[in-house]
Amino acid sequence: MDSRVVFAALETMCEEYISALSGPSDLPYGNVANRLVTCMKQIQEHSRALGPVIASFTAIYHHYDFDAQTPGNGYRTLVKVVHSCLLHIIQKGRYVASNYNGAFFRAEHNASEMEAYCSALCQLRALLYLAQQLINDNDYGQLYSLHDKELSRKFVQEYSSMHKACFYGRCLGFQFLPTLRPFLQTVVISMVSYGETYGRQQSGLGLAALSLLTSGKYVMDPELRGAEFERITQNLDLQFWKAFWNLTESGLITGFNRIASNPVLVNLTLTLPPVPLRLPLALDPSLSVTVSPPLAHWGPGPVHMRLISCELREGQDTEELLAFSRTDPPPISASNLPWVQKQPRSPWLLIHFHGGGFVAQTSRSHENYLRSWSKELNVPVLSVDYSLSPEAPFPRALEECFYAYCWALKNSHLLGSTAERICLAGDSAGGNLCITVSMRAISSGIRVPNGIMVAYPATLLTTDASPSRLLTLIDPLLPLGVLAKCLNAYAGEDSQTVQPAVGGSSLSTLGRGTAMLLSDLTQGASNWIHSYLDTMRTTGASSSASTEQRRSTSNITSPPNSGDHIGYPEGFEPLRSECLAFVHPTSCRIIRNPFVSPLLAPSNLLKGLPPVHIVASALDALLDDSVMFAKKLRDMDQPVSLTIVEDLPHGFLSLSQLSKDTEVAAEICLRKLREVFEGQANPTTVLRKQAKDLTKH
Repeated sequence: MDSRVVFAALETMCEEYISALSGPSDLPYGNVANRLVTCMKQIQEHSRALGPVIASFTAIYHHYDFDAQTPGNGYRTLVKVVHSCLLHIIQKGRYVASNYNGAFFRAEHNASEMEAYCSALCQLRALLYLAQQLINDNDYGQLYSLHDKELSRKFVQEYSSMHKACFYGRCLGFQFLPTLRPFLQTVVISMVSYGETYGRQQSGLGLAALSLLTSGKYVMDPELRGAEFERITQNLDLQFWKAFWNLTESGLITGFNRIASNPVLVNLTLTLPPVPLRLPLALDPSLSVTVSPPLAHWGPGPVHMRLISCELREGQDTEELLAFSRTDPPPISASNLPWVQKQPRSPWLLIHFHGGGFVAQTSRSHENYLRSWSKELNVPVLSVDYSLSPEAPFPRALEECFYAYCWALKNSHLLGSTAERICLAGDSAGGNLCITVSMRAISSGIRVPNGIMVAYPATLLTTDASPSRLLTLIDPLLPLGVLAKCLNAYAGEDSQTVQPAVGGSSLSTLGRGTAMLLSDLTQGASNWIHSYLDTMRTTGASSSASTEQRRSTSNITSPPNSGDHIGYPEGFEPLRSECLAFVHPTSCRIIRNPFVSPLLAPSNLLKGLPPVHIVASALDALLDDSVMFAKKLRDMDQPVSLTIVEDLPHGFLSLSQLSKDTEVAAEICLRKLREVFEGQANPTTVLRKQAKDLTKH
């Protein structure tokens, strides 16, 4: 997209718009016309200032790509987001100009829409100025400010004070595909409704029902929704996020997912007892090494897993495997069904680590695409339900995932596989664990997997500034305040480790009686009716005044260049929020441990990794994690591929059933998995060859 064409179209539209609405005083909607003219003049000012800035980025951002065939980095994304905002403004401006004198023109609505996008453009202008400082302060080609702690501190400080509500109200999800915006609106409305009722003594299902019934006002009032979402994302504690994200674990939601997903014959939950394992060394199988069970924080403990297989294979119905089953009573074996034919063991095995910010979810939330992988690849899938932070901070999750990997190597025959080829796969936090488990395998001298497929992985668990991390100011799924809480929880900052109850569930609060649920629904309906009546009692004039008051109070500006804020060009200051965020920057030493942040790992810990296939999204705040990690591996001559999909949010794997575009992105991940399984080189064989070559010299 040519920036000059976009800016020229906007300039023309602004001039025509201002001229038309500044005409005779007898124009309809006099006050609204004044608001629209004022807004358009501000948009014109922002546009004229942004033109040269965008031009400077487009001249150099290709230097930060992984390679010429894979254009993508945070600087490109910021330019793309600004283009999206400008195109929305042009479209809205043309609509207003064409329909202003129409009988059904909604003057207040359209003026509020234009003002919201004007606020968004102002904040995006501030982000581009921050990105300019990153370019000036970072080394050539580097996306992260790893050594400039002051700049990263100021980035966090800017996030804490900048106005963000406009991105969660009328402008919600403007940068994403139109097919995803209804989903994002549903998530945001659900979150603010859940936040309003969070903390009440009600069942999980009842709380969700109450939230549903109180959501009406957030549907009708985008400004209220944006302000409330800003408050929630900035200042509610981590337990709220765990509770909200774990709603995807409820029986109702997972039941729907299973209906819509591919059917499988094997879906077993397993628990491994904490016993030491002995595995052969990769370089000399006549020697072995002992792998201890997970020990961190509270000593030896079990490891939970889920086995998914579209076919029943040899070993999967044995008493030896069923002895590990968590289901009580034990599941009925599919081999007892007369129409089921047992298949031989697969030569492949897929081991999966789920995402969820290290703090939420289990394999249950990710079953929809795991079932698809098992069917499309005809492979058994073993997904690890590792312990979650903050109750189980680093290195507990890594220890459990590594132990599960070692157990699978030793007991692949029980999983329906000969394990001739093994692939690790994971998304987000799970992608981090795929990489670090492989690093542990290299350090321990045991067999490494044949390949790794990671989607939007977190490879740098810090709040260090990067251009894509600036997107946390506008991203409804990954705000910086939430991201920092997850990272600090995994690092163990200010946390108290708690050993989880054996066989416990993150959804134990969902078990309530019907009478209590009816009570929750009644209370929720009553609250919703009262809130609706209160709104209806307010006159149109007072409602308009209330909207105007929200607009004026949310767009508060601080004195130019006050305090420690980033120095912006003279005459410009971003909008400030009344609701300041309390973001705790990642300062713990553990966060820079290479097994926490593999982007910081030395070469000796990464040398020997199997082929790594990274699938990232151009609009993901963690995009630069993927680009920089891929560059690091490439510069070490490690096999790596990077694929960047457009216009999708973080977590697109779990959204594969929402649109054709998310389905295509999920198919790319599937294709990368197939490449690992159908590849020729075995990492262990290559490792032995390298060792022989070294001994010759």
